[in-house]
Amino acid sequence: MLVVAALGGNALLQRGQPLTAQVQRQNVKVAARALADIVRAGHQLVITHGNGPQVGLLALQNDAYKPEESYPLDVLGAQTAGMIGYLIEQELENELQHRQPVVTLLTQVIVDLNDPAFAKPTKYIGPVYSQAEAQSRAIQAGWQVAQDGDKWRRVVASPKPVDIPDLQVLKLLIEKNVVVVCNGGGGIPVVRAADNSLQGIEAVIDKDLSSAFLANKLGADVLLLLTDVDAVYQDFATPEAKPFDTLTVAQCDEMNLPAGSMGPKINAACSFAQSGGFSAIGRLADALALLSGQAGTHIVADTAQLGSAWNTVASVARL
Repeated sequence: MLVVAALGGNALLQRGQPLTAQVQRQNVKVAARALADIVRAGHQLVITHGNGPQVGLLALQNDAYKPEESYPLDVLGAQTAGMIGYLIEQELENELQHRQPVVTLLTQVIVDLNDPAFAKPTKYIGPVYSQAEAQSRAIQAGWQVAQDGDKWRRVVASPKPVDIPDLQVLKLLIEKNVVVVCNGGGGIPVVRAADNSLQGIEAVIDKDLSSAFLANKLGADVLLLLTDVDAVYQDFATPEAKPFDTLTVAQCDEMNLPAGSMGPKINAACSFAQSGGFSAIGRLADALALLSGQAGTHIVADTAQLGSAWNTVASVARL
């Protein structure tokens, strides 16, 4: 089966850990072990990942430049995708003892300038400021800013992906049984100009939504949304908390989860399930068990779809 595995931020940085290269590499070593199990089980693997803390660090470094000299957000995204991809690529190669080729692809993702998200930016990025400083920087750099708790931060648009121009390259690599690390941070946001050229744009694409879009475009069988929570819970963080083994798209639609919780992952999982594959949400350490239904929460169009998917997993494992 072709599996797209979307790594949550915990794959690189646990809560409260310092954002150092050593800490990130150690966390990636752990992630590589779980991902290698998928490859060793006979599945093809495409890996996507977030970049929130990393692009935030670069934004802080960017703060040292004059506004007219600072690097645009698409370039910062490309830098983080290269750095994180390098760590994942190297540690996964080591874990697989170099028996399987692994490559990192800086992935451009096209968005639509007419997307409503550009009219109302909501994605916080970079450091926090006082209101006065934030508004001053907004005037100097042409930013939009918004209140975040008792501080203020820059906000940018989070438009939906509409195309992946690097898809042909991705498919060629997959045909050669190469493990691909791609779509870092949701992909590098670009727009297509009237002359058909691509140009970077100041935006952040939601990683989970972009991973679901990629999985659909690749015709993947499974989308794994890997995080630090073992499943989707009913009444999460309460004494009555109970994990869901399986959820249909219709059940997810009734949950009305807020954006700050499992909402984005549930939306991405449902989007892919409706395309005919099945999605699973759970812990990174349980990546292989998620494929066989032994861990996590599985999101499907209907329950019959899940049984068919598990039969496919079992047949691959016997090969």
